[in-house]
Amino acid sequence: MSVLFPEIEPNQHGLLDTGDGNLVYWETCGNPVGKPALVLHGGPGSGCSTAARRYFDPSTYRIILFDQRNCGRSLPNAADAATDLSRNTTVHLIEDMERLRALFGVKKWAIFGNSWGSTLALAYAQSHPDHVSGIVIAGVTTTRRSEIDWLYRGIAPLFPEEWHRFGEALPPELRDLDRVSAYHRLLHDPEEQVRLKAARDWHEWEAATILLADPAGLPRRWSDPRYLLTRARIITHYFREGAWLEDGILLENAGRLAGIPGILIHGRFDIEAPLVTAWELARAWPGAELIVLPKAAHSTANADIAAAIVAATNRFRDF
Repeated sequence: MSVLFPEIEPNQHGLLDTGDGNLVYWETCGNPVGKPALVLHGGPGSGCSTAARRYFDPSTYRIILFDQRNCGRSLPNAADAATDLSRNTTVHLIEDMERLRALFGVKKWAIFGNSWGSTLALAYAQSHPDHVSGIVIAGVTTTRRSEIDWLYRGIAPLFPEEWHRFGEALPPELRDLDRVSAYHRLLHDPEEQVRLKAARDWHEWEAATILLADPAGLPRRWSDPRYLLTRARIITHYFREGAWLEDGILLENAGRLAGIPGILIHGRFDIEAPLVTAWELARAWPGAELIVLPKAAHSTANADIAAAIVAATNRFRDF
């Protein structure tokens, strides 16, 4: 039996014009006059999902979701070679969140983010602490260089065959580059077939850890080549630049979150985002609570993680 709230449909949706050539898709669900809650999807570049609506009591919360720039239903889409990603950075996403807050007339909102969404939640809250009533994050990341290096080099001994294929898929002239830079170059190649192959090869590597975390299988969206291309282009765009964050700054500035209740949810066996980052953040964030799930990994499809997220949002209903 699912621990999530029943499936719901948006009661509003639209496109936010950012004024710089981007249109950001948004939707609202649940109680139109309820407690505002903003959902931040992962990736970066994965787009929001219908399941993310179900972590909040729809009778209590006004649930706001959006597809971050150039992915999902936002326009232009990163799968198109002509799409300029230069105006897609962490700062731009934070500005979009503020535009959405103004659009909906929200003074303070609760924030939920998973994986990359946890990095974005922390970056936003440290920039605008007065606009945040509480934070729930799962699969905690801060996108430090060491975390990126772990995903695309350090973890290799755990998946030697998959790592070998990840490297062999590169042209010989790119094999001396770090994997993020090499694939970033291929994903911007003028030939569409080169870009599509790079996106498939990139996701074949990511599949190794995802299948370990969620034996039920890969996300259904991964069957769409355009989705893979969108996601891979945006991930490499962000990770090549360390998400335009000073390395370690989100841990260094965690004191700015004092007074904001926070619940950090993390699986003990999360290989994609090792527990140490969540532990360090909990120590640096005054009043944050770390919940370690002993049998979970990185996937929010895990019943224990899903239940912990729902329990956390239920606790925040009255904040």
